[in-house]
Amino acid sequence: MRRVFAFSLRFVATSVLLLLFAPASPRAATSAGELKGGFRQPKNNGWTFVHLEGTPHQIGYQNGYLLAPEIKDMLGVVELEARHDYRKEWSFFRDAAQNMMWPHIEPQYRDELQGIADGARAHGLTIDVWDVVGINAVTEWSYYNKQYDKEHGIKTAALAVPEHCSAFVATGSYSRDGKVIIAHNNWSSYLEGERWTIIFDIVPSKGYRMLMDGLPGVIHSADDFVINSSGIAITETTISHFSGFDTNGIPEFVRARKAAQYSASIDDFTRIMKDGNNGGYANTWLLADIAKNEIGRLELGLKNVNLERSTSGYFVGSNFPISEKLIREETNFNPNDLGQSSVARHTRWEQLMAENKGSIDVASAERFLADHYDPIEKKEDADERTLDGHIELSPRGSSGWIGPYGMAGAVQNKVADATMIADMTFTAAAGHACGRNFKPAEHLSAHPEYDWQKPLQRDMDAYPWTRFSISK
Repeated sequence: MRRVFAFSLRFVATSVLLLLFAPASPRAATSAGELKGGFRQPKNNGWTFVHLEGTPHQIGYQNGYLLAPEIKDMLGVVELEARHDYRKEWSFFRDAAQNMMWPHIEPQYRDELQGIADGARAHGLTIDVWDVVGINAVTEWSYYNKQYDKEHGIKTAALAVPEHCSAFVATGSYSRDGKVIIAHNNWSSYLEGERWTIIFDIVPSKGYRMLMDGLPGVIHSADDFVINSSGIAITETTISHFSGFDTNGIPEFVRARKAAQYSASIDDFTRIMKDGNNGGYANTWLLADIAKNEIGRLELGLKNVNLERSTSGYFVGSNFPISEKLIREETNFNPNDLGQSSVARHTRWEQLMAENKGSIDVASAERFLADHYDPIEKKEDADERTLDGHIELSPRGSSGWIGPYGMAGAVQNKVADATMIADMTFTAAAGHACGRNFKPAEHLSAHPEYDWQKPLQRDMDAYPWTRFSISK
């Protein structure tokens, strides 16, 4: 027994020495190098700021590692929504990510997506690159699912493509200083919106630096509010009642990220978004170029693409398609249905632009995004027809809004003027800009049909406007 014990001691001692003097494992060495330069700050008024820099894989690795708990949480949301909204298991979308999307993703973004999976796994999360692609394509799945069911003769369980967001961009005679100003609020389910609170400061080894909002684990903004270091500002709202998807196209999330990273003009942005357009997440893009003091509206359908510009005017977005040809060929939208959320909000934007011509600034933009005037009722009444949407407060429920959720509305807000864009700064408010908190327990007690969200639903508090800038 003594001999066995002595051997055990020698074995332990030798093992300790080997561990002390052995070279670092490949994983440890990789982790240290991949994380270099990346960091995360404590929450600030509901937002989490992360700084990512380096090669595509390093940027992805930092994203996955620093936001691993949030990515795990978000993966739970998209899996839950897949089962409820599309009546399909998450494996269906993982397969589509691998077999339909991956072949059309260029190497730099493959590296970044793989980096997110690698970083998250290094932080203990069980995830792979197909889950990561699936999260990034969250805004495209409704388009793909509808097309898939149509092609396979399936009576689709898919709900209509949701409306997302209200926004405007203005310059010249409409803004107080004659320069560009851009603003956007994100409309989504509160289930997603509670998590749409990441501020990304991204410094890629190639292309322009970007400051944007987004979901955890994404390479793009997804609701799309981005400023880059060439002086371009980007936002959008979705096109209502849209149908069409090209499975051989480049995923929208890849094109949106590439356009943010490499655009130095409105022409650059348009060219990149058109190249390989798959029709996924068909949007009306609102753009600003501070170097030219120029704004643009790119209405990007699958078949119809229309670009307008102005150096003294405005463009608004409320999920209201503009081109009659696009409406006729790619939607079943009725612009004369005044009760629709998109039509009502378009009406309200036009009113606000006319009433505030020559005086629009950051303060007024923040006020617009908190607006509760229902132009159909002609009174203050927070509901699905107001710019600060509160679908849960509407007596019509979600019937006047294209989307699957009665617990939905404006979930966060961003504004920037030309000076802020030049400094790579914007101001943002998590939750409703009006300051009203959303407490799901109150709503669920009256609407048990949304109990399926209960396991992952949480309070969505409203926070004050907060300024965010790139890390100096």
